[in-house]
Amino acid sequence: MAAPVFARGKRRLHADINVVPYIDVMLVLLVIFMVTAPLLTQGIDVELPQAQAEPIANQEEPVTLTVDARGRYFLDIGTDTRKPLADDEVVRRVAIVLRQKPQTMILVRADHTVPYGAVVQGMSLLQRAGASKIGFVTQPPAADGGARPHG
Repeated sequence: MAAPVFARGKRRLHADINVVPYIDVMLVLLVIFMVTAPLLTQGIDVELPQAQAEPIANQEEPVTLTVDARGRYFLDIGTDTRKPLADDEVVRRVAIVLRQKPQTMILVRADHTVPYGAVVQGMSLLQRAGASKIGFVTQPPAADGGARPHG
């Protein structure tokens, strides 16, 4: 009696990882990050005044004081940047930054409809904190020569 021949019909084990599900998961995560990233970088909604000015070349990241249309102050430093700050809190936070880096540029980003007094008050707060470099954030004029409706 002859021994059965199993060697010829025996298949070798071949282990592969199916990467298609991983690619699907990666693409879903990519879409999620692409949708949420712009939402995270949005700050306080202000309509900036228009001005023809050259951009400021600064190596360090500036601190921005935002004044919204209602005259409330916001800083882009701290834990909750979307919460309006009291005058004393603005002075305290800016002073802390300026103690660590005295040459930090402070930018004022104010809505074009805010009363001028609120912007001046914000600049006064920055000076009380010890700011020596203060600039304004504007947007370039519209392509139609800068004419835009007010009101």
